[in-house]
Amino acid sequence: MILPMNLPLRYRALNAQPSRPGAILYWMNREMRIHDNWALLEAYSRARESKQSFAVVFFLMPSFGTAKNLANDRMYEWMKQGLKHVEEDAQKLGIPFYVFEGEPTKLLPAFIETYDIGQVIVDFTPLRFMRSMKQSLADMLPISVLEVDAHNIIPWFIASDKQEWGAYTIRPKIHQLLPTYLHPYPVLLALEVKPLIVDYTKPSWLTSPSTLTRATDAMIDFLTHRLSRYEERNNPNLDATSRLSAYFHFGFLSTQTVALAVQEINIPAESFLEEMIVRKELADNYCAYNPDYDTFDGFPDWAKKTLHLHRHDVREYVYDKATLEQGKTHDEAWNAAQLQMVTTGYMHGYMRMYWAKKILEWTPSPEEALAIANELNDTYELDGRDPNGYTGTAWAIGGVHDRPWQERPIFGMIRYMNFQGLKRKFDLGQYIRTWTGVQIVK
Repeated sequence: MILPMNLPLRYRALNAQPSRPGAILYWMNREMRIHDNWALLEAYSRARESKQSFAVVFFLMPSFGTAKNLANDRMYEWMKQGLKHVEEDAQKLGIPFYVFEGEPTKLLPAFIETYDIGQVIVDFTPLRFMRSMKQSLADMLPISVLEVDAHNIIPWFIASDKQEWGAYTIRPKIHQLLPTYLHPYPVLLALEVKPLIVDYTKPSWLTSPSTLTRATDAMIDFLTHRLSRYEERNNPNLDATSRLSAYFHFGFLSTQTVALAVQEINIPAESFLEEMIVRKELADNYCAYNPDYDTFDGFPDWAKKTLHLHRHDVREYVYDKATLEQGKTHDEAWNAAQLQMVTTGYMHGYMRMYWAKKILEWTPSPEEALAIANELNDTYELDGRDPNGYTGTAWAIGGVHDRPWQERPIFGMIRYMNFQGLKRKFDLGQYIRTWTGVQIVK
């Protein structure tokens, strides 16, 4: 495998340290895949050019920056199943892939010292916990650390140097850069450098076959059976969405891979590409440039002002988190959405907008509404703890990437959604029956 010399820039330095003679290490984190991974390709090409050994390492943490232990969580298990595919692919190519259970802050410095690592390549995430951890490690390490954006087609720092107001401001920037960045990946055939061999005991869970559908198979299933119906995606009774968000979240699948595959088929896909590229990369932009992405302070000024003005409006219904979590509100549509998420790890996207807005309507403050929405989303959604999730709740509750609408109680000028509106959109009764068994007569 030879990387073309004219590839556009996708990395930036996290520290000012020089690289030194020694192995090149790819610290895999957000992008859990071997193929179609710009961060891995960057690390591999540097090892090849410098004639150094090469390895990929993944640190499986017991939690994700919260007190909640996720060892038995559905999301945690899903990630483990996907990592089994990563190991299978690495073995086929002779790439050394090591999974260690523990905190990177404790394990990575010792690994670098023990195995004489010369440079570390890490993939990009805009979220506060991992971003801070990576920067702290880069600041303390005596070697060069490079961060590669292998998640977005247009690297976040290239697409824009500021927080964008909305899709309408970032879209032309992305479209202008797509011809430069949207091109096929170099193909990895077999390892052409010396593998870095380390003292390693494979975790027991990594030894059994994966039960997860491979990401490429999930992509093909969508392109073959559902892309043609994507314009009907706002009807939750139809199977018309991609169902790829969790694969993107864990990095099992690259959006660039999907975009290239879409180009090869004769099916109109403008709406899907808008969601997968522009909207998704807008979410990374929001979280990367706004450190308050998951709090009230991250909302635009007009939204904070209108929510403040209506902070003390009377709520007809007020629910605590436990009641919401159990899906026991007066609103059967909301209950159905919540139960769909709890049961399957997935909530239909249109219902997730309604779901978040009703939390604003039924809780004492916008701050509490956002906190509850994010906690429930992060706990139950397979694609939780993701820029798309935080941006979605901030849009629904705090007007992020939206505009002022007609003023009304509680919401102020935040966009409003209601039960009757759902009924006009699709067969709401069918959706409710599916997830609650309740027959509505409203």
